Amino acid sequence: MAFTLMACSPKFNWREVRGVDAPFTVLLPAKPASISRETEMSGVKLRMQMTAADAGSISFAVGYAKVDDPAQYAAVLAAMKAGMLKNIHASSSKPLNGSATDIEATGQLQNGQAVKLVGRFIEHGGWVYQLIVIGKESDLTPVVIDTFLTSFKAG
Repeated sequence: MAFTLMACSPKFNWREVRGVDAPFTVLLPAKPASISRETEMSGVKLRMQMTAADAGSISFAVGYAKVDDPAQYAAVLAAMKAGMLKNIHASSSKPLNGSATDIEATGQLQNGQAVKLVGRFIEHGGWVYQLIVIGKESDLTPVVIDTFLTSFKAG
């Protein structure tokens, strides 16, 4: 039975990834891809960048942007969180482990697939970051989530 469960789980080849433009490191389970685009969040124009990797049915991503005005950090982070919840048509969301920066949500993708999202939204040194793990709820084990979230180091 253990062999059957292992055969169904995604393969994780954890590797340390450094931000190209932003000061961070994180463990991702596969070779990442990066994209960037200009966007506006809560009236603030930003160059939003994302570094992401997939392992099986799970996606891992670090989104980040430089915010020059400290008074805008909270609004930009709130907009990031709202955007992620909207992307999965969230049917429920709650703080994770009582944290003000971490959320857990369930919803569905545009194709109707049910998903779970775990996210962390933080500011450090003028950068805002969103760390996202999204996939089938059965695949998002505490070990997988913790490995990703606790590996992130800003600065």
